[in-house]
Amino acid sequence: MTSGVLRDAGRAERVRAVSTGRPPWWLMVTALLVAVLVTADLFTRGRLERMDLRVSEIVSDWGLDKSPTYPLVWAVTQVGGRVTILAVLAVLVGYLAWRRRTWLPLIRVLLALGLLTLAVYAIKDGSGRTAPGFPGSFFFHPDGASFPSGHVANAVLMWGVARWQAVEYGLPVRVQRAFWWLSVAGPLATGAAMVSLDYHWVTDAVVGAAVGILLLGVVHALDALVLSRWVRAHAGRQST
Repeated sequence: MTSGVLRDAGRAERVRAVSTGRPPWWLMVTALLVAVLVTADLFTRGRLERMDLRVSEIVSDWGLDKSPTYPLVWAVTQVGGRVTILAVLAVLVGYLAWRRRTWLPLIRVLLALGLLTLAVYAIKDGSGRTAPGFPGSFFFHPDGASFPSGHVANAVLMWGVARWQAVEYGLPVRVQRAFWWLSVAGPLATGAAMVSLDYHWVTDAVVGAAVGILLLGVVHALDALVLSRWVRAHAGRQST
């Protein structure tokens, strides 16, 4: 199943154009602090909620959702859309399974997708924050599902996983750099587009990014502790 993993390891090390993107410990700590402090401020109706309301007033006056530029801005939001990213990942994972004879990238993608779904929807359901288009800003509302932004969290985590696979398996330099750009610019563009259309509050996007960083670190850690070790052991048994 994974005989290509060990054979390609040395080759992948020699052709890495960018890093795999594993979040360092300080970034993980920063993301956790941002998520906790922003959430605490919002729950206490602090300054960040007032900032959210002010930004929403400004962008709603722009009326981008009713302007000729709407299709373009909406298309940018889909850089963080699950369908868009999974379509790209399906091609990437399929290629690696075919050429490198390994299912490890698919397992990583499924792990990331499962953790993302559980974490984001748990926070959404727990906070119950209404979106900017709702008449009023509320938490713990039965119709609230705005916080955090799933699109931004999805862009951080899943493009990060795609970049990781492209680098680890030594894909062409232009492919590695393309995924690097998507892992960095994708979440920024997605968050800016969602806020500019008044689909999300600014803090939704900020905490969505923080959650994505934390989950990316967790997937890397679980891979190092469990997945890759199991794959290497399995490949070793096959080769004996």
